Amino acid sequence: MPPDSPGGTTAPRPMVRQGSARKGWEDKGVAQPSFASRAYRDDAVVLRTHKLGEADRIITLLTKHHGQVRAVAKGVRRTSSRFGARLEPFMVADLQLVSGKTLDIVTQAVAKGAYGGDIASDYGRYTVAAAMTETAEKLTDVDGESGTAQYNLLVGALASLSRNEHAAGLILDSYLLRALATGGWAPSFTDCARCGLPGPHSAFSAPLGGMVCPGCRPPGSPAPAPETVVLLAALLTGAWATADASLPLHRKEAAGLVAAYLQWHLERVLKSLKHVERS
Repeated sequence: MPPDSPGGTTAPRPMVRQGSARKGWEDKGVAQPSFASRAYRDDAVVLRTHKLGEADRIITLLTKHHGQVRAVAKGVRRTSSRFGARLEPFMVADLQLVSGKTLDIVTQAVAKGAYGGDIASDYGRYTVAAAMTETAEKLTDVDGESGTAQYNLLVGALASLSRNEHAAGLILDSYLLRALATGGWAPSFTDCARCGLPGPHSAFSAPLGGMVCPGCRPPGSPAPAPETVVLLAALLTGAWATADASLPLHRKEAAGLVAAYLQWHLERVLKSLKHVERS
């Protein structure tokens, strides 16, 4: 008599349906996350897009609370898309997304800041916005901790640009300086950036972090006009009355110094910056 059949009756074996065996991590007792548990909402600004397949797009977003996110927006290139226009570059939207293995998925979009149309209608403003979003993408790609501050700064700059509140070049240079400062590379336009000697000083050094005293000045350092240094300080602090009153000569000189400072600390050249028109 078999040991597992007391009383002479064979114990019935449990029925196993074909295909019911679980694979992978499910074998370890880990419950599969539901669609709802992977969904989240956040405000986001669209940095750039590129095509995926015949009707989809991959959207690079800077979100308010989740840093930089890359997500798929399915069907947005179709004319019947419910939210395709809300996911164009420079737009700000309240999004619902679902976390994925490599790319998240956009499932809902509600417009919050429709800046894209006004910006895209003017080539000068468009190139400025492109330079700002490229900068935001580079900065938040390596620094996730300052994501919320970078988001707020970029949205404010895009809003000001769309309303044409100041000269586009001034908005760009102010944004670049403040974005770098938020990322940990705040320039000094008063005291010496190296030794802290009180200024004003006459030489500028991007590698050292701004204006430097005669004792710290590297050979060949440019000596911007005093009015240019005042303009740079105003752009960094948001003193728009001073910035708006500046002369084109000093704006152009300041733009060159800002570009040099940006590219030195990002350790790369911004492709979009060369398209910005400077008066």
